Amino acid sequence: MTQRTRTIRNVAIVGVSTALLAVTAPLTASVAASPSEGLAWTACQGSGINPRQQCATLRVPMDYADPGSPRIDIAVSRIPSENPEARRGALLLIPGGPGGSSLNDPSGKGQKLPQDVLDAYDLVGFAPRGLAPSTPVDCGLDHDDLATSKLRPWPAADGSVDGNMATARRMADACAANGGELIRHLSTANEARDIDRLRAALGERKLSAWGVSYGTYVGAVYAQLFPHRTDRIVLDSNDNPDPTRVARAWLAGHEQGVEDTFPDFAAWASKPDNPDRVASRAADVRPLFLRLAARLDREPLPWPGANPEELNGNVLRQTMLDSLYSPSRYPTLAKLMRAAQQGTVPPAPAAPPETVLQNVAAVGAGTLCNDVAWPTSKAVYEKDVAESRAKYPLTAGMPRNAMPCAAWPYPPREAPVRITGRGPSNVLLVQNERDVATPLSGARKLREAFGRRAVMVTVNSTGHDAYLANGNACGDRTVSRFLATGQRPGADTYCA
Repeated sequence: MTQRTRTIRNVAIVGVSTALLAVTAPLTASVAASPSEGLAWTACQGSGINPRQQCATLRVPMDYADPGSPRIDIAVSRIPSENPEARRGALLLIPGGPGGSSLNDPSGKGQKLPQDVLDAYDLVGFAPRGLAPSTPVDCGLDHDDLATSKLRPWPAADGSVDGNMATARRMADACAANGGELIRHLSTANEARDIDRLRAALGERKLSAWGVSYGTYVGAVYAQLFPHRTDRIVLDSNDNPDPTRVARAWLAGHEQGVEDTFPDFAAWASKPDNPDRVASRAADVRPLFLRLAARLDREPLPWPGANPEELNGNVLRQTMLDSLYSPSRYPTLAKLMRAAQQGTVPPAPAAPPETVLQNVAAVGAGTLCNDVAWPTSKAVYEKDVAESRAKYPLTAGMPRNAMPCAAWPYPPREAPVRITGRGPSNVLLVQNERDVATPLSGARKLREAFGRRAVMVTVNSTGHDAYLANGNACGDRTVSRFLATGQRPGADTYCA
């Protein structure tokens, strides 16, 4: 995995998914690539790339509603089917985020796919609009505002949201001043339209896809806007498609996601043979974490080289949130808790290139804020944060707080897409039971919205990203079988 891939995965503002009301027929019908917008494949540049991976650039309209709109670049990659005689079509790898890229995924996670799937498809990746090396966007944010504990809207120690509202205004103003015209055209619906341009440029009548996290929302919107252009659609780690809230629902989902997942961390962090053990009993881990976060609220520890340069309660909470994405990350949180108990800090985490952070933050903010209008009243966030802090102390009100969208200067250009059961029954949802970022409760909402179009496989496992990552063998077999043969379970099923 490249440094840029790791960065994109870690700093995308929300890193989850959801939906937009159907657009007009002329707008949808206009998404057919012309011969001049085809793909010229060349060798990819960079390290760690499969020598069979090819790269190309797709030109798409910045504004699909304007026939004369300037064109922007979308960077695309592919690894052709390993058995042309068995080839079915193209499998698009849709990244999470917003702010994630799948450009290197054909060489990366795509190679984990079983051989019959590698034979059946060309694996295709892309960098969504606004994300380098596609035509990039940048807000020119203050360095301090690039801290993950700032991009996630953690309230002040006393629950005040004044600082969050000020940060939202500052970041929104920077995006308006520095983001150019492109930032106004970042949206999930436009990403779906870009995908259909890509489908046409690939010469495919229909497109299969594997979307993860926010990519499940992109995949759902694509399947809603272009239902008869879809072949086999896998949506992995799914979010609530509530068209009235969109990203607000994704952010709010962290409340339940942490509650679902933290007990698994507590059990691990209390095992007698664990060198990173923090407590002798699982029941003691939660109160220990809460006491430690409160102490760091009052008495932060200096942390030279980090951003911010102190270990405060919200930095600990953000580390908790990041660490619960996968059991493989549990040691990061445990080591930080153990150090903080002793009044010390570990070495500061390596800082990604600021240009990457700026680009990812801008794509995240633009997409989230353009998809749906957020409340602008501080009173709304004060009320929601107070309720959240009381009910979900581990997340301290963050999931219902104000992001840059609270001060976004541009109204949404179209209504959110409403996901429905209209279209072919060719969608398979796979969902871990304990997922900090996209909890099962939200996935069930997407399953309900799709109706007869979908079947859901619930996996008895912990972590974000189920298929070929944090799921289990039963879930992996079920998804692989569907991609290779089209065979789905006859009804929703549970993989114990």
